[in-house]
Amino acid sequence: MDDTITTIYCLCDDFLKAINRRDDPQVRLTTAEVMTVPLVAATFFGGNVEKTRLFLHEYGYMKKMISKSHLNRRIHAIEPALWRVLFELLARAFKERNDPEFQTYAVDSLPVPVCDNIRIRRCRIYPLEEGHDDDDDGTPKKKSFRGYIASKRRYFYGLRVHLVVTGAGEPVEFSLEAGSEADVAVFKDLDLDLPEGSIICADKAYTDYDYEDLLEEANLHLKVQRKKNSKRPMPAWEEFLGKPIRQYIETVFSRLTNLFSKKIHAVTPRGFELKIVWFLLAFSIKCL
Repeated sequence: MDDTITTIYCLCDDFLKAINRRDDPQVRLTTAEVMTVPLVAATFFGGNVEKTRLFLHEYGYMKKMISKSHLNRRIHAIEPALWRVLFELLARAFKERNDPEFQTYAVDSLPVPVCDNIRIRRCRIYPLEEGHDDDDDGTPKKKSFRGYIASKRRYFYGLRVHLVVTGAGEPVEFSLEAGSEADVAVFKDLDLDLPEGSIICADKAYTDYDYEDLLEEANLHLKVQRKKNSKRPMPAWEEFLGKPIRQYIETVFSRLTNLFSKKIHAVTPRGFELKIVWFLLAFSIKCL
């Protein structure tokens, strides 16, 4: 645990120095220390920031600890883009050490419930339906957080983490979307900043022939598991080689959810999404 906590702090400190982020000399905790607290919480304490705050203070990791409310304000004062940039720097390292010969990646989505199905109508974090404007004609649409888990044949209420990982299971790109959003629709919005010639393995939910052709023009090869009635059947040898890679991302999701507590506690949408990002960062740091 000591080595991991030290690694997390040094990573945050070096990252902030690299972007020339300076703290006021009067602060009791530096921004690097503030960022360390939720990342340690996500690594060892199921995202419980208060328990982590007490642990780091009592065991001498941070002798000048601040109060619970002050720490909460400091954490939420950190720009969301800062967490995203830290993730992207780790992703760049993972892509550089990915097998240069094959450059294989996998994509899939992980449902993260915000509450039990029976409590949906009492959920205060996300409403039953959220209105937003369509980018094309400005007509209002409804975004639903109620999604379906095909493998378990049940519904859930919350978000989906859409994740791209290397062949070694290291996360390189993610997106958080409402539970009802289709996997292939979210996949089209990803940046896919991958090396040329990369192979992206996916399951049947990512079938879109036109987008496959578009990626081919960008020298990215999307290998989607085919349905029985597919117009473009996949050769047996490609199906055989791609299956272990698609299954490996399930192992990644299992390791990621092991970091989660039984219920992710949050009182605002931003707080809930922040905790998911912390878990993703904690998992990325464990992959170093």
